[in-house]
Amino acid sequence: MSEVDWSDLQLFFHVAAEGGLAGAASITGISAPTIGRRMLALERSMGRTLFIRSQQGYRLAPDGTVLFEHVQTIRRTTADITRWHGDAFTLPIVSVAGNIWLSGFIADNLAELRTKDDDFRLCCKLLSAIGDLTHRHSMIALLHDAPKSGNVAVRKSVDVTYAVYRAADSNGGAEQPWVSIGTEVATAEPEKWVFRHHENQIHTWTNAPDILHRLIASGAGRGVLPTFVGDALPALVRDGDPIEALTHPLWLVVNDDDRHRPEMRLALDRLVALFKRHEDRFAGRLPSETPAVLRSAGRS
Repeated sequence: MSEVDWSDLQLFFHVAAEGGLAGAASITGISAPTIGRRMLALERSMGRTLFIRSQQGYRLAPDGTVLFEHVQTIRRTTADITRWHGDAFTLPIVSVAGNIWLSGFIADNLAELRTKDDDFRLCCKLLSAIGDLTHRHSMIALLHDAPKSGNVAVRKSVDVTYAVYRAADSNGGAEQPWVSIGTEVATAEPEKWVFRHHENQIHTWTNAPDILHRLIASGAGRGVLPTFVGDALPALVRDGDPIEALTHPLWLVVNDDDRHRPEMRLALDRLVALFKRHEDRFAGRLPSETPAVLRSAGRS
């Protein structure tokens, strides 16, 4: 048996539901003779008698009753799919992907990247292994290092600095232990710095970078954080100046085919402006009254 045409099954449904060709014709706009010929062809292709024909109309034969139930199920499923599709968002998506710290910064400043009047949706994503961005569309990646290949557009943004932090209510001192990101998840140089320089003094570590600042604030020890994160947390103070060797530029990277799309261009321009407004914060430059407090905190 050849595959049944869905349009024939829809005609079959109307003939069965209306009890004849005339009713089906009035609903579908197809002439009664044409519908009659197609029902005969449907019966032949299926090898089953679907209707009992009489002067009173078309009554379902036993096989027709079974097929009618199947078609009703298909129609319900199709209606569910149509409703589901109709409920779907139709606005284009812009994804902004960064590490745990940058994603948090984006979340805190989301209102500057998308307004209620914008014709796009915004997805704030945690950066995974980014690989080649050539085939990653609708994404603005916030990277430590500029890609060396691929069909991408690259835009340099602010410098990101890192410093050692301790709990604001701790005494500090060289004897204070260290808190670190676990080596199993540490990928960037700032995440590896404590292990490389103070491994024998690490008493606490975590594989969840987003709780690192909480461990430090609890008094577990000193740890390295981006200054734009650590300086914003009242429970922490810097334990010395930013670590110069860890400073790096932030790169905004998009698929080159995407950068001309209106929503991507708008989001990218707003990201550039947002980082520019917080340039001092990312560079670790503090208000004039703060350095005196930091100087009393000692040096790492």
